[in-house]
Amino acid sequence: MTTPEEVLKLASLARIEVPEGELPEFVEGFDAIVAYVGQLEGLTINETSDILPYENILREDGNATPAGTWTEKIVAQFPQKSGDSLSVKQIISHD
Repeated sequence: MTTPEEVLKLASLARIEVPEGELPEFVEGFDAIVAYVGQLEGLTINETSDILPYENILREDGNATPAGTWTEKIVAQFPQKSGDSLSVKQIISHD
C-alpha cells in the first residue's frame, strides 16, 4: 500500500499540489493504478499477441536535413539574443 508521504513526494516531483483533504483519495487512486499495472505485468507475450500485433511504425533513416538549413529562420524568430545565444523564458525553478 502506498503511503501519503510517497504520494506527496510524487506530487512534488510532478509539481502537482495535493490539498490535504484530498490526500486519501489520491493515495487510493495511486494504489489502484499500481494494482492495474501489476496485472499487466503478469501477462505473457502469448496472451497479448492477438491483442497487440507488433508493427514497426518508425521511419527509415534517410538523408537528414543538412546542418544549418533552418538556422537563420529559427534565429530570426527569437526576440531576445545575446551574441550567438538565444534567450528563452525560464520554465524550471529550484523551489
